[in-house]
Amino acid sequence: MDHAEKINVCIKENAVLARMASSFLKEEKMAVVIGKTIYLYRATTGEFLADRSWLRHELMHVWQYRKRGIFLFLFKYLYESIVRGYYNNRYEIEARNAEEFDGLEENFHIIKK
Repeated sequence: MDHAEKINVCIKENAVLARMASSFLKEEKMAVVIGKTIYLYRATTGEFLADRSWLRHELMHVWQYRKRGIFLFLFKYLYESIVRGYYNNRYEIEARNAEEFDGLEENFHIIKK
C-alpha cells in the first residue's frame, strides 16, 4: 500500500444493504463495502474482526475504492460482475488474494458505528 497514514474504516452491523446481498448471493453472513464503510449482516463486529481472512478481503475492497474513487470503482466492479461473474470478477480475485496478506489490516483504523 502506498500511503503513509491509516485509512479510517467504519463498520455497521445489521445493514439492509448487506442483507440484500446475502439474499442475492445466498450467503448466511455477508459484508458489503461502499467507500470506507463495511456493512455487515448476521455477523457482529467482533466476529468479523476475529476472522482475519474475511477482514482482509473486505479491507482490500476499501483500498480498491480508495485507488479508483467510489463511482469509477462501482462502475468497474459491476461491469466485471456482469461480464465475468461475481466469482471471476478481478476485484473479487484481488480481494481473495489479499486474505493471506499478513499485516494488511495495520494500514487501517477501524471504527464501529
